[in-house]
Amino acid sequence: MSKADTIDRHYRELVETADRELTENRPDGTIEIQVGSATCEHAAGSQTVYDEFKKHIEASDRKDIRLHRTGCTGRCSREPIVSLLIEGERPVKYQKVDSRAVHRIFTSHILRGEPAAEFLLGDPTAETAPVELLFCGGQRCGRKLDFDPEKSFRQALRQAGKSDRDVYILNANCFGLCGRERRGGGAHVLIRPQGLLYKIKSAEDVQRIVRESLVEGKTIKELESDEPVFGRRFFELYGELAFFNRQTRIALRNAGVVDPESLHEYVAYAGFEALAMALRKDNPKWVIEQLTQAKLRGRGGGGFPTAQKWRFGREAEAETKYIVCNADEGDPGAFMDRSMLESDPFSILEGMIIGGFTIGANRGFIYVRAEYPLAIKRLHKAIESCRRHGLLGRSILGSGFDFDIEIRLGAGAFVCGEETALIHSIEGERGQPRIRPPYPTDRGLWGQPTVINNVETFANIPVIVAYGGQWFGRIGSDNSGGTKVFALAGKVEHTGLVEVPMGVALRHIVEEIGGGVPGGKKVKAVQTGGPAGGCIPAKWLDTKVDFDSLTAKGSIMGSGGMIVLDEDSCMVDVAKFFMTFSQDESCGKCTPCREGATRIVEILERITKGRGEAADLDKLERLSRLMKRASLCGLGRAAANPVLSTLREFRSEYKAHVRDKTCPAHACKALIKYEIDPDKCVGCTLCARKCPVSCIDGERRKPHKIDQNRCIKCGRCFEVCRFDAVNRG
Repeated sequence: MSKADTIDRHYRELVETADRELTENRPDGTIEIQVGSATCEHAAGSQTVYDEFKKHIEASDRKDIRLHRTGCTGRCSREPIVSLLIEGERPVKYQKVDSRAVHRIFTSHILRGEPAAEFLLGDPTAETAPVELLFCGGQRCGRKLDFDPEKSFRQALRQAGKSDRDVYILNANCFGLCGRERRGGGAHVLIRPQGLLYKIKSAEDVQRIVRESLVEGKTIKELESDEPVFGRRFFELYGELAFFNRQTRIALRNAGVVDPESLHEYVAYAGFEALAMALRKDNPKWVIEQLTQAKLRGRGGGGFPTAQKWRFGREAEAETKYIVCNADEGDPGAFMDRSMLESDPFSILEGMIIGGFTIGANRGFIYVRAEYPLAIKRLHKAIESCRRHGLLGRSILGSGFDFDIEIRLGAGAFVCGEETALIHSIEGERGQPRIRPPYPTDRGLWGQPTVINNVETFANIPVIVAYGGQWFGRIGSDNSGGTKVFALAGKVEHTGLVEVPMGVALRHIVEEIGGGVPGGKKVKAVQTGGPAGGCIPAKWLDTKVDFDSLTAKGSIMGSGGMIVLDEDSCMVDVAKFFMTFSQDESCGKCTPCREGATRIVEILERITKGRGEAADLDKLERLSRLMKRASLCGLGRAAANPVLSTLREFRSEYKAHVRDKTCPAHACKALIKYEIDPDKCVGCTLCARKCPVSCIDGERRKPHKIDQNRCIKCGRCFEVCRFDAVNRG
């Protein structure tokens, strides 16, 4: 038997074992309750929700109900999220579920078939429609058609006597379907809950789908699309929700879908198919060529072409080589890597194994910060599962390729996200960067050639190998292929994890996915790239989100932090916040970063406390540019980006702080003064009663006065006054 046949046999056995295991645990007709299980979900109470559902199932003595853990969907502001899957019906999602909601969902929906409307996640109209049409919204999809597929469907449905109550129609983001040779040759529509994906080329196709599929319940085989949809199961589960269907999920394809601790579930969704393919081809150059066509750039922040890095690692002459996954996620508010490790650890392991085979390494390390206990626990379980099933260790899948992975814990130093500092930490030394060259691909871990990529980069590898580099490359922009995961936070309606194709507009993320700024306020800026990123003003919301476009605007992609700021945000205070973080996290090895960050923070402190001088603005700019040019590592060179970008785009705010001693956003306490207008004050005493330091004096029904020497500027009087008598200046 040839090597390729041996690998095929081992992989088929793995798939058969997984199918058998899942079939036994999920018989036909089973009602499935999916409960999110990740750090963020647990913090919101998902473990209690899981236990409550378990009690209800046991008390009802129902044998047809299956309780299923999944990873995190990324919809942070609505957790815990529970999905109810009943055969033949559309999936129903519930939000902010607690013990009371569990009882209502179980007794009403599961036992009586009546959804608990008060807890539904999404549009109640969409939830009640038995069928849903989800259109691919890709720019290329349907471009060459001479009719509008959506309008054609609506017309055909009306003629068939179907309303929105019967069939709900909405648009999604790109499914990643059409090939270059067939660009725009058809439109695609996903029918839920049937899970049918049709490719439409004519108005007659629309009529057939409505008549035969939606009315008669048939499947039209000749119209079914054979194009790959890697995240198809996610669209089938969550496709009606704008927060999700405006995304294109590749790295997060299994998050919220599979049990992160089940190797069999991962295999059921094409897990390790890419590894088997790579080992069967036995051609590392082919893998590198796929990465080249994919235009995959490192998702850790630097954006270095992954194919080029792997080629350097492959060509390095050494008997021992290493591959390292950088999971030391240190940006404030960033949790992309943690979520992927907790929700889909097997995809990262598969990417690392393929990487080890490609560069000729037999040993890999995952460097993850110790503050991620659940991620560490699930990684350990995933590694042990892979070893038991012949996916790690000696002769993986019978190929003769040996590879194993170890976990190394980091102590939480931000600088250890820099690859040379990370190497020193794994070696047991102090985590500090060193001068490059030599680069890690020449001399890295213990002096041997080492390839380092971050979690998201490795999560994309199996998709690229399985579906081809050209497929992945056409999803993104000209110079950056694929998608990028962002942690969307700040002054935005819907916070959470967002994955979009490279090259989409910043406005698409903030407004269409994030839902815009709450309370009717306006976007002031978007800070991207973590503490080393810059602030992009609202006038540039149409900027494309990719490495080159963000750099041109004075910011960076970074690892994927994205914070929305509204009109109440002080840009000087924002710059101070990020610079303070960089100062605290500086390793202190080089003077420009160590001293430069300290001096910049001191100047910003003076400005926000009303002690700034006109010369301070020039000092800030000069120090920031010095840090950018002279710091030892990339973190130090980018640390001053928040200052430089806000000085350039919001200089008027700096001048107001320095010249007028005011904060236009009323965010800097030292520059705020609260006064009571005697003409408006009616002497209700509410402000005096709510003041935490009793600095407001006055008789009842007479104007009150604030003692400025005792006022701590908490703003409580301003918030509670019902007569608009407290002025904030």
